[in-house]
Amino acid sequence: MKNIFPLLAGFLLFLAPAQAQFNEKPILNLENEDKPFLNFGYFLGFNQYDFQFEYKDDLPDILVDKSFGFNVGLIGEMRINEFLDVRFEPGLHYTQRIMGFPGFTAENDAIREVKSTYINFPLLLKVSAKRLGNWKPFLIGGASSSLNLGSNQDSLDDNSSGTFRMKKITYYYELGFGIDFYTQYFKFAPSIRGVFALSDELVRDVDPDSPWTGNIDAMRTRGIFVNFTFE
Repeated sequence: MKNIFPLLAGFLLFLAPAQAQFNEKPILNLENEDKPFLNFGYFLGFNQYDFQFEYKDDLPDILVDKSFGFNVGLIGEMRINEFLDVRFEPGLHYTQRIMGFPGFTAENDAIREVKSTYINFPLLLKVSAKRLGNWKPFLIGGASSSLNLGSNQDSLDDNSSGTFRMKKITYYYELGFGIDFYTQYFKFAPSIRGVFALSDELVRDVDPDSPWTGNIDAMRTRGIFVNFTFE
């Protein structure tokens, strides 16, 4: 959880311009921006992925060293009414995690570096509040699936040969919030989103008693996205 606070602090910095929007009669920018049935845009951002483990026996936990990755993608938005929009946000997400397995003395056995490049396909519902001057808060959530381009699911090697394997396809649910800011030229929206895998991503070693995967009942991704969208 301590890694979430720098993300929240950074997000709040982007909310500072909202103070300028609390005038009694602000000049409205892009008054017709949300009226078309279809809207398009793109997003840039960063992520921090983690793993959540479920174990068969009460043994020492697997440690995960997380790092920041980046997100980039496109936005397609279909307007339902003033407060509801359906969004499709295909994107490319790159991340890296280093896993430390207990019970080993040799580093090449204890450490597994997991680099993942995901093509993510989320279908989301955006629920917005009423526009207040030139800003509008919103909640967003939905389901997604991703293709892991770095997956070695079909590899014949496993951890006994130094290869940690993950499945190619993963399914998630996503929940988040953000604020739309209407500038003079475009709509800008910083947002924070939690991403939680529904499916087990681990490809287990051939040996059912493997010291790497034998005690793992399920391994699921969870992560945080901080995105900046431009429409």
